[in-house]
Amino acid sequence: MNNPNRKKAISVLSGGLDSTVSTSILAQDYEVHAITFDYGQRSAKMEIKSSKAICDELDLKHTVIELPWLSGLGSSALTSDEDVPKLGVEQLDDKGVCDETARKVWVPGRNVVFTSIALSFAEAEGAEKIIVGWDLEEAATFPDNSKEFLDAFNQVLEIGSLENVQIEAPLIQMDKKEIVKMGEEIGAPMNISYSCYMGGPEHCGVCESCMRRKRAFKFAGVGDETEYVTK
Repeated sequence: MNNPNRKKAISVLSGGLDSTVSTSILAQDYEVHAITFDYGQRSAKMEIKSSKAICDELDLKHTVIELPWLSGLGSSALTSDEDVPKLGVEQLDDKGVCDETARKVWVPGRNVVFTSIALSFAEAEGAEKIIVGWDLEEAATFPDNSKEFLDAFNQVLEIGSLENVQIEAPLIQMDKKEIVKMGEEIGAPMNISYSCYMGGPEHCGVCESCMRRKRAFKFAGVGDETEYVTK
């Protein structure tokens, strides 16, 4: 940390599995300043707690940014009293079902807002990379996790930034199983990451995010230290 000779990067760190692994990858070569957003989501407290623990583990600077207005837009189950969708493991690859659950948890413009704020930090701090955890599995139902979105956003940065800043998404072609394998390989602190939509002290074990997390560790053959309410 604070090595003037190291290249700098800004990480959009939610404390989840994907952002933890992607940040760990880039932290090997960059001085990383991680930013975590509190936008009124159910899991804000646990996401912030996890992100702080991850930054302590990786020796990264950490900043929490509050965006209270974002929770008032739309009717996402993540920021309202709407029921959070629950899926069986057999439904995780059902595109129709997952498209519907994605709509229920969609927060309007979230990744556009987060990444734009990360650009402001990058320009101000002389960072050349913005690290995100976007991946292939999430992109199937969340278009703002896709390779197309990444490429388009980087084109915007080429035009709209005075600095040479690029978004780096090291997991963009990986599914969750591959992400867990990568995390295990590089020693990412996946054990202290937090993925649950519900925001309890333990992962609920039944929301879609928990189900994908559980399946990923199982398929990767990596021990899962996560504490789930429902195994």
